[in-house]
Amino acid sequence: MKEEYFNRYPRGLNPVQVNDIVFAVHAAAATLFTLFQCFIYERGEQRVSITASSIMGIFGLCLIISIILSATNVIHWLDFLYICSYVKLTITLIKYIPQAYMNYKRKSTVGWSIGNIFLDFTGGSLSMLQMIINAYNYNDWVSIFGDPTKFGLGLFSVAFDIFFIIQHYILYKHSNTFS
Repeated sequence: MKEEYFNRYPRGLNPVQVNDIVFAVHAAAATLFTLFQCFIYERGEQRVSITASSIMGIFGLCLIISIILSATNVIHWLDFLYICSYVKLTITLIKYIPQAYMNYKRKSTVGWSIGNIFLDFTGGSLSMLQMIINAYNYNDWVSIFGDPTKFGLGLFSVAFDIFFIIQHYILYKHSNTFS
């Protein structure tokens, strides 16, 4: 992978840092734990929506096709990783929209943790800052675009977090009811 990356970006800085790997392993473990809980606790009448199932199916199909294309050397494995990162970026965009809409529809953020938004905002800001500092230190501004998903994840997270903070502290600050 490193060789493929440096063939494309010969002056580039390796965009994958140790903290990125630790974050990915931590996120995978937390996700697996959450999935485990989904299977062991009663769900009542809750079901995965047709929309969510369809989106997961489309993503799954894209990833399966990408794996096959990579395994048969039609595309590079680096391209497969980029496709995975674009799926992650799309999921990130999709995950924020329903909460923003629900807050708007209810005109309230009651029962929703603003603390997690501050943590998310901090993580997104620091992630983008890390990329900017690395680009400055190595005089390699193209490296930000060598990993567009990492910068995009930080940017979209920060943008939605600012929107959620505005909803919580300005637009719906006096609302104290579940609607």
